[in-house]
Formats: sequence, C-alpha cells, structure tokens
Amino acid sequence: MSELRSLYPSVEPYETGTLDVGDGHVVYFERVGTPGAKPAVFLHGGPGGGISAAQRRLFDPSRYDVLLFDQRGCGRSTPHASIEANTTWHLVADIERLRDHVGVEKWMVFGGSWGSTLALAYSQTYPDRVSELVLRGVYTLTKAEIDWYYQFGVSEMFPDKWARFQAPIPENERHDMVQAYHRRLVGDDPVAQIEAAKAWTIWEGETITLLPDPEFSAPFRDGHYALAFARLENHYFVHRAWLDEGQLLRDAHRLRGIPGVIVHGRYDMPCPARYAFALHQEWPEAEFHLIEGAGHAWTEPGILDRLIRAADRFAV
Repeated sequence: MSELRSLYPSVEPYETGTLDVGDGHVVYFERVGTPGAKPAVFLHGGPGGGISAAQRRLFDPSRYDVLLFDQRGCGRSTPHASIEANTTWHLVADIERLRDHVGVEKWMVFGGSWGSTLALAYSQTYPDRVSELVLRGVYTLTKAEIDWYYQFGVSEMFPDKWARFQAPIPENERHDMVQAYHRRLVGDDPVAQIEAAKAWTIWEGETITLLPDPEFSAPFRDGHYALAFARLENHYFVHRAWLDEGQLLRDAHRLRGIPGVIVHGRYDMPCPARYAFALHQEWPEAEFHLIEGAGHAWTEPGILDRLIRAADRFAV
C-alpha cells in the first residue's frame, strides 16, 4: 500500500445549531466543509460518546458538506446523560429529522462502533436515503457480543484491567456485570454513580487500542463525560438496543445496492471481527478491509487510512 493517509487539516464548522427533536431532547449539531457539496452524516460511538473536532477531519472539506451531531443525552445535547425517551429508534428518527433539516434527499452515512450499529439500523429503515455507507468496527449488538466484552472473553486478554472493572461490583453480582452496573448507574447515590461510570468507561478506554494510548483514554476518566457515556451505553446494552436478536444481520439484504466500505481491526476487542465478516457475506457489494495490527479505535493508523480513502472514494 502507498503511504498511509492522515487527517485533513483542522476545519471549523460553518454552522452550529440545535434541533428540538421532541420528548424533551434538544440535539446539538454542526456542519463542516463546503455548503452544497457532497452531503454526509457522521454517527459517533458509544452509545454515549459525542462528536469531536478531530472527527471533522476525516472528510475533504472542499468536497463534502458533513453534518455531525451529539446523540440524545451526549456532548452538548440536552438534557445531559438522560436515558428517558432514548432508544435506537428515537435516534433513527432524529437522523431523519436532521436530514430533512439540511434539505438533502440522500447522504452518505458514516459510523463507527456504536455508530456502525446506528448506521445499519438507519440504513435498513431508510435505504432510499443512503447514497453510500461507511462502517468501522462493526457491532451488531447481539447477546454474544455483549457477553464477550462484559462477561467473559476480553477478560482473558486483560485480567489486570478486568479486575479493576470488577472492583466496584460485589462478588455475588458479578455473574451479570451489565445488570450490576445498571443498578448503580441509574441509582440514587451520586457517588456510586460516578464511581461506576468511571470504572465502566476506563475499561473501554484501556481496551480499544491495540497498544496502550493514555492520551486516547484520558477523556474516559472525566466524571462528566463518563457519566453520559456509561449511563447511556449501559442503558442501551441492558435493552439490547431495542433490536431483535441478530436483526442487523438478518435485515442486511435491505442494503443491497448501496455502495459501501467496511473497515475492521483484526484485533478489535469490543467488536469481534467475525460479525464484520458476516455482514460482508450478507452485503457483498461492500468492500471489506480487515486491518492487520489494529484494534478498535478509529485513530489507529491502518484504520484511519482506510476510512479516509473510503470518504475520498465517495466524494464527488
């Protein structure tokens, strides 16, 4: 392969705003690039993450008009860390509201990790609104995937970090770590909430890169960020994202005809590669890139290179 691609230069939004999406939620969004250029929407991870200035730089600003937004309860959207009226299908509806708000008929959908889950749910619901689909770190949110990361699997690769993840939970509750954390994250004790939120997010922050990256995991230690991330992610996982078991692979036939790219790290811990491979088998039109020497994070060089190449390929 030729020299790895790197992020485009820093770019400021040409528009920022909020959209009242109902149910008491107000979503923050920003638009970057060139007004009227190739439309795209960026779907961040988590659930419970948020957008960042670095994510804007995945797209050539001279050729793209990109909308990025903080999903319900995340980032600058309000109310902060709210799990009320916050489901996959609320977010799918929000994406449609945002598309209508910017006035485009179709747009490229670009999502990674949880953003790939949401991108699949949206694209399978509104395939006629999707011009192309770029997915990174595919997560289909089955019980097996959740158990692999939060019960037994990744624990075997990171026993020291797993011990820290278990620490806030009494031994008699450790048979179901997701539910045990749920009780604390939605409980009435604010100190226990923050302790649980930090432990939940640090577990993720320290296991998503192939090699330790303290700079990447630093935001996961911030209590304000951790509370939204952990509460929302756990809320979605307790409810299996309001998806039927295996739904996103079952309904992959709805993607037929949509050009796409799937990028996945060989050593992705949160999202086992077998599910990305299974999606490609059900959606053969998509290019499939299994990146050697890479974990889960979008910033890992091989993954980043492929994401930027995918965006460049679909630019007009």
